[in-house]
Amino acid sequence: MPTTTFGDISLYYERQGAGAPLLFISGTGGDLRREPNVFAGPLPKAFEVIAYDQRGLGRSSKPDRPYSMADYADDAARLLDTLDLDSIPVMGVSFGGMVAQELVLRHPSRVKRLVLACTSPGGAGGASFPFHEIQHLTGQARTLHLTPISDTRHDAAWMAAHPDVMEIILAAGEDPFADEPGHAMGARRQLEARADHDTWDRLAQIACPVMIAAGRYDGIALPATQEKMASRIPGARLQFFEGGHLFMIQDRAAMPAMIGFLNE
Repeated sequence: MPTTTFGDISLYYERQGAGAPLLFISGTGGDLRREPNVFAGPLPKAFEVIAYDQRGLGRSSKPDRPYSMADYADDAARLLDTLDLDSIPVMGVSFGGMVAQELVLRHPSRVKRLVLACTSPGGAGGASFPFHEIQHLTGQARTLHLTPISDTRHDAAWMAAHPDVMEIILAAGEDPFADEPGHAMGARRQLEARADHDTWDRLAQIACPVMIAAGRYDGIALPATQEKMASRIPGARLQFFEGGHLFMIQDRAAMPAMIGFLNE
């Protein structure tokens, strides 16, 4: 089981694929044991994908203390150190996009090109949906609450008209590892850090090429927020796709566009 350890943090990671290395940073609650994960998609056909469980999640360490967004970014940089990788393309999705912002700001030489997918800068630029305010919701209750937010087209009428799709969505929302020791605490620590995310005043410092990819119907990372973020990052490319927070699997054009950008 590949891990890298620094201090009391041990990060579990995996490498798969062919091509140049790409660091993939996952979203809220990301756990590589939950499939399908990033390795089941098209990225490993274009890159050697490096993905990992962030602190507090999956098979990585779960120390019970406050985490900061800087901690998450430094974890990513230390993983690159372990793998003897200097400057590589990075893709951050949702919460992972927040971490990627901190990574490129704190360790600018490590990021060659950057895709920020369905994410937000926080602060005056706008925050993503406050998951920390619905921590009391779990399982199907949480999934039902988030379905019309994740994709604003999926209201109650849509859900009632698509029972087969809802069955799949509800099943995907179940976490088979929810009862593991430290699971709830680690997830809570992540949401606490996420609530304090704010890179807005520093975004103009980003010097590498950036693509901001977003869903037109995303109620978690709002389209207006993507436009603000793009206006703040010098030369950023903004592209909307047909979908919500999961636009990468809803719009077949999304992944090829992001891969194309990372390969430029």
